[in-house]
Amino acid sequence: MGVVIDLEGRRRARDARPAARRGTARVQLFFDLGDPYSYLAAERVDRAFDAVTWTPASARGLLTHARPWEHAEARAVELRLPLQWPERHPAPVMRAMRVASLAAECGRGAEFALAAGRLAFGGGYDLDDTETLVEAAAAAGIGLEATLRAAADARRDAAMEAAGRRLHAEGADRLPALLVDGAVFWGEERVAEALAAARWAAAAGV
Repeated sequence: MGVVIDLEGRRRARDARPAARRGTARVQLFFDLGDPYSYLAAERVDRAFDAVTWTPASARGLLTHARPWEHAEARAVELRLPLQWPERHPAPVMRAMRVASLAAECGRGAEFALAAGRLAFGGGYDLDDTETLVEAAAAAGIGLEATLRAAADARRDAAMEAAGRRLHAEGADRLPALLVDGAVFWGEERVAEALAAARWAAAAGV
């Protein structure tokens, strides 16, 4: 598999931004690696926010007003992001989501989610394929044995389902969702709104 991931260049560019633009609000991104809208949002969140907590969440029970998958193609064009459909899409990617939960625990949630999203929706690869999953994990600095153990650990599913239920209780009806100082913004199209709220909170010293 060729190299399709450039995380370090993006990270250096983000860190070079003035601190005033990045803000200090408490921000948490809930995402599903099988969701193209989570991929589109993740790319923008990584560029715009600082100190984000990346949390994999189950979309079950949330998709009451989900946008059609085809709309993601138009949004990708608008955002100037590549989009290729994985061969099995739409299909759950539970093994990848379990590794995402491990990455989040290790403080590497952003790195893994970005690498996985680019492989899946930037390259069209199946995330639950072991080779693809291992490459995404390696890009996030997660070792082979830890990756394979996490991928097979169904006990991790409960925490992701609980995250989805929490969002539903907050009124969210789909992923991705951003939690900004207690306020929930759900849907990829609300990233800009969440960013404005984060900047306001930072300016107000919340």
